[in-house]
Amino acid sequence: MSDQQKGLQGPAPDERPHPEGRRNSQGIRIDPEVESEPERRRTVFSAIVEDEPGVLSRIAGLAARRQFNIESLTVGPTTVDGHSRITMVVEEPDPGIDQIEKQIAKLKPVISIGELDDDAVRTELVLLKVGGEEPDKVHAITEMYDGKTLDAGPETITVQLTGDERKIDDAVDAFRRFGIIEIARTGQTALAHGAKKTVPGEEPGTSGEPTKPTTNTQ
Repeated sequence: MSDQQKGLQGPAPDERPHPEGRRNSQGIRIDPEVESEPERRRTVFSAIVEDEPGVLSRIAGLAARRQFNIESLTVGPTTVDGHSRITMVVEEPDPGIDQIEKQIAKLKPVISIGELDDDAVRTELVLLKVGGEEPDKVHAITEMYDGKTLDAGPETITVQLTGDERKIDDAVDAFRRFGIIEIARTGQTALAHGAKKTVPGEEPGTSGEPTKPTTNTQ
C-alpha cells in the first residue's frame, strides 16, 4: 500500500490535544490565565474645578459612560474664590485609574487633578440613627469613638462620627448591637500630608483672600 493510501500518520482526532482559550482580533490564541483581569486598587483623586453649574454631574456622567467604579465623590469650596475641590475614591485596575485622571482632566471646568499619596490626611463623616432603648450604652460607644450626639429621644438616637475609614467602619460595627435604623456617610475627603500641594499646580490661597494670578511684566 502506498503512503497516499495509508493517509496521514499521527493520533486520531479525539486523541489530539485541544488548546484552551480564545483568539484575539489578530488571531492569536490567548491563555486564560494570562488574560485574567488586572488587580484592582483603591485610590483617592483630588480635583480643583471652576464653580460652574453641572460640573459635578458632568464628572459623574463621564464615570458612568466609561463604567468607572467611583465609590464616593464629595465637593466643597477652596481658599480660592470661584474654585471648588472634588474628592473621589475610585477602585479600578491601574490602566483604569490612569484613564480616569486623563479623561476628567479633559473636562473644561477642571483646572487640575491629581492622585493622592498613601500618607494623605483622609477623613469622612457619618450620621447614625440607632434604637434608643439603651441610651447609656449608646452614649458610651459614642464617647469611645469621639462622636457627638445630635438628637436623642425615647425611640431613636442620632450620633455623628468623624475619622478615617477604618475608625468609621469599627464604629458602625459597634453600633449594630443597638439596631442601625438609618445611616448616611459622606465618603472620604482628603488633603496631602504636610506642605505638599494636594493637586499639582494648585494655588495656595488663604481663606477670605483668594490668590490672584500674577502677570509677567517682563
